[in-house]
Amino acid sequence: MTVDGGYAEFVKAPASHALKIPDGLSSINAAPLFCAGVTVYRALNHVKMQSGQRLAVFGVGGLGHLAVQIGQGLGASVTAVDVSDEKLEQARNLGASVTLNSAKVNVVKELRRAGGVHAALVTSAAKAAYDAAFPSVRPGGILLVVGLPSESLCFPPILMAASEIRIKASSVGTRQDMRELLAMAAAGKVRCEVATRPLSQANEVFDQLKHGQVHGRMVLVPR
Repeated sequence: MTVDGGYAEFVKAPASHALKIPDGLSSINAAPLFCAGVTVYRALNHVKMQSGQRLAVFGVGGLGHLAVQIGQGLGASVTAVDVSDEKLEQARNLGASVTLNSAKVNVVKELRRAGGVHAALVTSAAKAAYDAAFPSVRPGGILLVVGLPSESLCFPPILMAASEIRIKASSVGTRQDMRELLAMAAAGKVRCEVATRPLSQANEVFDQLKHGQVHGRMVLVPR
């Protein structure tokens, strides 16, 4: 991200920072886990979720559809929140117990009616997602900041104090986080929706991303 060469066909790296991809997991399917996957895995690791606890994932996109699977794999009861019925259907297929379309229902009311969530993970870059996620967290719960809106986030201090809600941000992860996530993927517990394009078409892929035409993750393959 900070030097030229991100799309080189070969990269030289210290062995201590290169992780072996487990047998049975292709490089194409593993690639998105090294950014999107490990980012949400680390966020959920902060929570130390216990079996049966309630997790709400706001935004079922490239990161969110992985968060649904990881949360479910950690034993959480997952609620997926999005404005797209198509993405919510995908979330149900990936293990979400409940899906809520925030364009059609009052998400805060529905989640609070169920007792609030132990953790709310926001992968969306929309400030409105945070505005709904914060009041959905039960007392003593945690709001996980992963999606990055262009606007600043602001929460009522009186509610933060009264409910003792914790706010935790997460950025990528450690090598140990990555090893644990790769093991989950190799065991079939996490699978990223992936499409491939040749490296020579990188600019066309950027154009698709700009217009929101990419579902899941796109992997560029040298050939």
